[in-house]
Amino acid sequence: MSAGFPAPVTAVLTLRNFRRYLLGQLVSNIGTWMQRAAQDLLVLHITGDSGRVVGIVTALQFLPQTLFGLTGGVLADRCCKRRLLLLTQTAMGVQSLLLGLLTVTGAVNLLSVYALAFALGAATAVDSPARNAYISELVARERVATAVGLNSAQFNVARILGPALAGLAVASFGTGPVFLVNAASYLAVLYGLITIRADEPGDHGRPRPGRARLCDALRDITSTPELLLPMSLIAFVGTFGLNFQVTISLVAVTVFHTGAAAFGYLSAAYALGSLIGAIHGASRAKPPSIRRLITTTVVFGALEATLGLIPGYGAFMALLVPTGFASVTVTTTANALTQLHADPDVRGRVMSVYFLVLLGGTPVGAPLVGLLSDVLGARSTLLLGGVVSASSALALSALLPGRNQRRSRVTRAASVTGSPRTPARPARDRSADL
Repeated sequence: MSAGFPAPVTAVLTLRNFRRYLLGQLVSNIGTWMQRAAQDLLVLHITGDSGRVVGIVTALQFLPQTLFGLTGGVLADRCCKRRLLLLTQTAMGVQSLLLGLLTVTGAVNLLSVYALAFALGAATAVDSPARNAYISELVARERVATAVGLNSAQFNVARILGPALAGLAVASFGTGPVFLVNAASYLAVLYGLITIRADEPGDHGRPRPGRARLCDALRDITSTPELLLPMSLIAFVGTFGLNFQVTISLVAVTVFHTGAAAFGYLSAAYALGSLIGAIHGASRAKPPSIRRLITTTVVFGALEATLGLIPGYGAFMALLVPTGFASVTVTTTANALTQLHADPDVRGRVMSVYFLVLLGGTPVGAPLVGLLSDVLGARSTLLLGGVVSASSALALSALLPGRNQRRSRVTRAASVTGSPRTPARPARDRSADL
């Protein structure tokens, strides 16, 4: 297994539990990305290429993250994470099955797509905090950044294969069979979760004793610059910069006037860059840093804005590769920083706040992107996302030196007083949680 892999990656892949979890997620995510692409094409077909409606469907899918995401974090810290994931993954599989049956029977309409998109979002809002916090319980603390990078890599392998396969499948069979394939793909992740053993290091999602309060997580975030600054930045990027699910379909259909297969190729190009970025991030020996997050966000914003100016299909597709590289570096760095600096006792709740700021703005951003596309054209949405992302990174970078100095003072003071957040904390307290 070590051949061809950097040492940090090999060390994580040798862990049986994490390997099974990763493979199950890969298969399921391929189906999920097939469904996302097919759903956009289905909505465009039903509505006659309305970017506004595509934005509404996307907003409905992410609205539950705003409404229920924090509750999902509380559940992740109160309940056994693996059992919670078994329930949420089953619910998402049922949603895909219903959408597939409605489509193949010809009974699908815009209202049913709205309802099922919201249902999928509700399950995902509970699933996301537990799923991401669970990663830190399958590997040791020093391997968390690598595990997050590998998880991002499998996600982006799926994002390459899923839309490309969906484009070909929709062109050949229509959208209904794609939804049914996604429903079947959830069996893989369920099998992976069921077969995880408890004999490897880690507590595998056992809940902590005592009451899980959201205010404890919020206090942890506001008192830790390595948590507060990434979440502030990712709120802007998630709301305005990471709407490629909407923008790529709009550009493919309304600017380049291409079909389902060409849309799949654009999505695959963006995902290819994301995959390369995820593998590069997973193989890095240096831990993630705030400065890296700021720099890559500025680069990502500049690339996205440039996409809005590219006139040709080929050049647009080529530039999607480095844009995907930059975007996944931003999200994996922010994710790893969040997991590494969150107190293990509140990690599920902290991750729920992270996903609230990452995805919770989509109900605002996605309809805005769709409306802006209808009024000014699809290219304007890319310009807006790029400018907002780069500008927010530059603005927050002005706070970086002062925050680092304050953090250093806190760390030095804590090392003297024996604060629970210092390295002097007994190793058993953290290793059991990771």
